[in-house]
Amino acid sequence: MPPAPKRGAAAGAPRRRLPAPDVPVERRTLGNGLKVVLAPDRTAPSVAVLARYDVGFRSEPEGRTGFAHLFEHLMFEGSASLEKLRHAQLVQGNGGTFNGHTTPDATVYFEQLPVSALELGLFLEADRMRAVRLSEETLANQIAVVKEEIRVNVLNRPYGGFPWIRLPEVLYRSFNNAHDGYGSFADLESATTDDAASFFSRYYAPGNAVVVVAGDLDVEPTMALVERHFGDIPKGRVPRRPSFAEPLPEAERRAQVHDAAAPLPAVAVGYRVPDPVKAFDEYLATLLAIDVLVDGTASRLARRLVQTDRLATHVGGYAGTFGDAFAQRDPVIAQIVAYFTGGLDPLLVALDEEVGDVATKVADDELERVVVANVAAHLRRCDDLLSRAELLAALEQVHGGPGLMAELPERLAAVTPDEVAAACGRWFATDQRAVLEVVAGARPGAT
Repeated sequence: MPPAPKRGAAAGAPRRRLPAPDVPVERRTLGNGLKVVLAPDRTAPSVAVLARYDVGFRSEPEGRTGFAHLFEHLMFEGSASLEKLRHAQLVQGNGGTFNGHTTPDATVYFEQLPVSALELGLFLEADRMRAVRLSEETLANQIAVVKEEIRVNVLNRPYGGFPWIRLPEVLYRSFNNAHDGYGSFADLESATTDDAASFFSRYYAPGNAVVVVAGDLDVEPTMALVERHFGDIPKGRVPRRPSFAEPLPEAERRAQVHDAAAPLPAVAVGYRVPDPVKAFDEYLATLLAIDVLVDGTASRLARRLVQTDRLATHVGGYAGTFGDAFAQRDPVIAQIVAYFTGGLDPLLVALDEEVGDVATKVADDELERVVVANVAAHLRRCDDLLSRAELLAALEQVHGGPGLMAELPERLAAVTPDEVAAACGRWFATDQRAVLEVVAGARPGAT
């Protein structure tokens, strides 16, 4: 990360110095290109071992939608030395937990274990980095599992996939940014073991990954264990990550979906935001503008839409596909979501009026409120061992190092009301947004 800029204080009383996470961090790189981040913390006899691979939904080619997520499932089906289910048995038998998830930019695997099982966690992640165990049986099994996950989480659930699946399809134009990361059934069913082997060979090289070990550890002995388990994994070829940038919309884009299970209509309004790496300070100002609009009952839109005009029952929003504002690269969506009882048009008119007001002026006290709230949320995240490990991995891979973890409170405190107002006016324009409406009830004529 670049150093924090020295900017003038905002008008009014100077903002007090905000607390920052105080966690020592060590960074190393192995000879095979694997980046390693160690974060010792003696507060509890527990460790988190996390591997983040630089491959996600956006890396999927046409015809292979959902493959990154499917492959995440396959990585639990067996590895270089372990049969199916053995990974889970070893972790749970040692009092630990494990899981994984896929995002637009990354696939993450992790274990949290008692400190006595640290080496086990390192062995498990290294073993599946060496090789994944593939067969027609395991592939068919996990295709069925993912299809059932889609049925449960999207097709048969109120507001399923809203807005994270449907909103990108409206706002973006390129396949990589717009397609459904869960994938279509047709694409999933056409996947082969050769596809999976090729995917592993291309994206699961050590140089395409970050491993974080956080918790009750000594740096040098832990580094020796990391070297023992990961150091002799072949380097492989690291794929060049393409740019997924695309132009801003030149006109508002709208779409409508019918949801038979939804009790109320809803709307997601999506805006593009600044590049979170190359334009970091403007990005922070934009994040704070979102929170001025939607964070908590004191926010502009909660007061206007819910409390005063009673156009909506709930309003919220965030930046990033899953609210992971510091874990994604450009392009990133900021989304405002409302569940409403009246018409959509009056709600959008009120929303636009509030956006216009924020773009004109942000009060010192409301900026102070959202800055403090952001710092408090950041500190809570850093207090949790697994959340801290995941943040460190994302900062290393996306932002070039974990330093932002400690710097973020100061960087947030440096943002001025004028910068927040300017960001709101620049990025939340009506003619470059997407509006996705959920119509409650089945489509007319549907059976």
